[in-house]
Amino acid sequence: MDKLIKIILAVLLFLYLLKMPYGFYQFVRFAALVGFAILAFMANQNNKQTEMIVYIVLALLFQPFVKIALGRQIWNILDVVVGIALIVSIFQKSQRKRI
Repeated sequence: MDKLIKIILAVLLFLYLLKMPYGFYQFVRFAALVGFAILAFMANQNNKQTEMIVYIVLALLFQPFVKIALGRQIWNILDVVVGIALIVSIFQKSQRKRI
């Protein structure tokens, strides 16, 4: 389930870079809040405290209620970095299971 959430969030964050209606950006921020909160809960259930903290920070960063003004360029960089990190984390877990 966490792989699916990570893929969906990564795709949404990459789509965030395109010119979209304002409502789409609000939807992505809300979906990111929910997705990262679920990932934080799952990390806590698996006793992965560092992952849990990272996901909580990301949930708070992307939440749509109190906007954090970082500027469009910084947000774009952040979206790409977080999207790539989500995809990389999927493959890192797959590699660990094989070893």
